[in-house]
Amino acid sequence: MHLGIIMDGNGRWATRLGRSRGAGHRAGAAMVRRIVEAAPDLGIGVLTLFAFSADNWRRPAAEVAWLMRLFREYLRGETERCVANGVRLEVIGRRDRIGPALQRAIETAYRKTAAGTRLHLRIALDYSSRDAILRAAQCLSPEAAPTRDAFSRLLAIADHGTPVPDVDLLIRTGGERRLSDFLLWEAAYAELLFTPLMWPEFGPEALREAIADFSTRQRRFGALPEAAAG
Repeated sequence: MHLGIIMDGNGRWATRLGRSRGAGHRAGAAMVRRIVEAAPDLGIGVLTLFAFSADNWRRPAAEVAWLMRLFREYLRGETERCVANGVRLEVIGRRDRIGPALQRAIETAYRKTAAGTRLHLRIALDYSSRDAILRAAQCLSPEAAPTRDAFSRLLAIADHGTPVPDVDLLIRTGGERRLSDFLLWEAAYAELLFTPLMWPEFGPEALREAIADFSTRQRRFGALPEAAAG
């Protein structure tokens, strides 16, 4: 199962409790660890987390700088844990706008966790699905008719990642009901779940409930239900 999560609500959660937005982001990073630990036992093989969008550069410079430090700390602190737990870690998105220290942390995480088979964890950083689609389209061969599989492989390369199955379930926390330029190609037939819980509130129990809800849905991919078809 491929699960995508738009991790929204860190700042609002912190503000509601009278804390700084930075405290909210740190609580959100702690929740990532709990969700990553719970995911494999719930049948999740690929987990893609939306951490920082290409549009998030519009936020105050101080907050962006703080987030980049937090991402670097997370990668450095969690890489060995990922190795121990069989988690393969990738960071998808652009590379040219992040600092060299964070780039080194990403490359180290790639290298050390490459053998992980229990969970494929992908963190979307400086990510825009529309921009990735454009980059992939620019790599299409003019001599060959494009196929969906071929384009999916090009898209993975454009994202600095490796090919993954399409998204089965996409969750957004924080109460908003939009995709915000996240995995638009890969989530073409994903089931959607929007929850009012802020990301620091969305623990393993909420994830179990989301997976249970997903298991009750009938996925037809454009076809008729079996009973109707018969």
